[in-house]
Amino acid sequence: MKLIALTGSIGSGKSTVAQLLAGKGAAVIDADQLAREAVLPNTAAFRQIAAAFGTSVLGPDGTLDRVKLGSIVFNDRAKLKLLEAIVHPEVRKLFEARVRKLREASSPLVVYAVPLLFESGMELKQFDAVLLVDAPEEQCLARVMQRDNIDRVEAEKRYQAQMPRAEKLKRAQFVIDNSGDLEQLKRQVETILATITTAL
Repeated sequence: MKLIALTGSIGSGKSTVAQLLAGKGAAVIDADQLAREAVLPNTAAFRQIAAAFGTSVLGPDGTLDRVKLGSIVFNDRAKLKLLEAIVHPEVRKLFEARVRKLREASSPLVVYAVPLLFESGMELKQFDAVLLVDAPEEQCLARVMQRDNIDRVEAEKRYQAQMPRAEKLKRAQFVIDNSGDLEQLKRQVETILATITTAL
């Protein structure tokens, strides 16, 4: 089983690439989905977040209000670090459990789509390669504003909270340029998949 980490800045197009890889037969583990599972009511992370940030970050139904929590942490780096310190270890546990199951099922290629791969301090040696989805900052910001219905100031805060693009480019073994159209993206995914399956 080959285990690939798929990462990239917010708005770079990781989800689209993950979907394309899944369409080619890869088993995709989505870190964002794991993060949602990690903070469900009555989980350890949920209780820690409620204690650290107060009940104002909970919705009327008692679940975590991710929008409200996001507006707090993306305006305060110390609070963002606190949230990450709570959530990341729980996400890592869920990830390791998923990988064990897929290994037992003899899945040939597993892709972990994780926005904060480098920022979370994950052990990179456990991956056979890191695949970075890259796009210019302006393009990423435009996508985030449209997708999340937020203004430029808010989009920039989220973008700047992540590791700089140039540093990510240095650390990745493979890079997909997502500044073009979908057809160009599909061709790059097919090329990289062929390289991964033969070279690793």
